[in-house]
Amino acid sequence: MEFKTLRNIENSFRQIRLYAIVFAVLCISVVGYAVWRSYRFAEEQRQKIYVLDNGKSLMLALSQDASINRPVEAREHVRRFHELFFTLAPDKNAIESNMSRAFNLADKSAFDYYKDLSEKGYYSRIISGNVQQRIEVDSVVCNFDTYPYAVRTYAKQFIIRSSNVTRRNLITSCYLVNSVRSDNNPQGFNIEKFAVIENRDIEVIER
Repeated sequence: MEFKTLRNIENSFRQIRLYAIVFAVLCISVVGYAVWRSYRFAEEQRQKIYVLDNGKSLMLALSQDASINRPVEAREHVRRFHELFFTLAPDKNAIESNMSRAFNLADKSAFDYYKDLSEKGYYSRIISGNVQQRIEVDSVVCNFDTYPYAVRTYAKQFIIRSSNVTRRNLITSCYLVNSVRSDNNPQGFNIEKFAVIENRDIEVIER
């Protein structure tokens, strides 16, 4: 009788221990799931930005990973540089203003190219001949597989005189490196090793 009682007590202890282990595992699982969900919730909340609309209401805006937009920003950076650098008016102050803004987006290689053209009298002829120059960028091809990023730009250049319009094919190359964002450089890139590969006349249209 005593042996049977001891066996029953031993079985009871085993059952209690089993229940305790199962309960402990269940508690750990619940706590782990709660912590994981809390972390996910916090991450999701960090992706949300609340903006005041004229100080009256809150609007919800979703933030994005900055790296997602880098290819778009890179092409815009190169496009903007070309528009500033190759858009010229027969006005010395306008030319210098455009060049100053363009130099904020590039290294010394762009200044060297500008200096070379200036020494050859290119800008003086633009002013004295009352010539307008504008550019239309066709495409900007960037290679983001290697750093610094190799870029090639294809564009059309229009040199507008009182008697005719010269259309030229323009191809340039450069490299892009990451830089600090600022008011003068909102995309946060810098152009290095800027070079003109091709700049030839396509046609001359009489006016």
